[in-house]
Amino acid sequence: MFAVVLISALLALAGPFDQTLKVAPLPRDGQVLVSFELQQELTDEVRTTIRSGMAVSFVYKVELRRNSAIWVDRTIAATVVRATVRYDNLTRRYLLTRTLDNRIERPDTTDSEEVAWRWLTDQFDRLPLFSSVQLESNGEYYVRVSAHAAPRNAGFVWPWRGDDVTAFTKFTLIR
Repeated sequence: MFAVVLISALLALAGPFDQTLKVAPLPRDGQVLVSFELQQELTDEVRTTIRSGMAVSFVYKVELRRNSAIWVDRTIAATVVRATVRYDNLTRRYLLTRTLDNRIERPDTTDSEEVAWRWLTDQFDRLPLFSSVQLESNGEYYVRVSAHAAPRNAGFVWPWRGDDVTAFTKFTLIR
């Protein structure tokens, strides 16, 4: 139970000053490729939690949205990317899993802590997340990415489930 409470609080307590989420959309050939990176240092608390053998995931909610001058912004498409690391104490290797809307995309293993940490935070380059959406030429859009660590403690002070860090980047589709 201590590990669940610990990982839930780690990113929330770090605050927005210690975390930066960078987002870079790239519209190309009828799809929107999305790159993002969570810039956060690996802390001793997170290292200890991972080394305990508990699975640690960073969950990224990615939304393609269109501005609306009159009403709330319209969500055109959304997806969830989950990067998970589990340390195997017997083999001393990190088991890495990446899921996209609960479908396993890339399983891998490594013996490097640095590679495992990058797997959680910054190896999201030109992901073809939105390939079947119809976008208007010269339309103003943006990609919003929200991130949080999992598992989360259900008994946390706030009664709703929030995100630890959120960022977005606007782009204009030119054809």
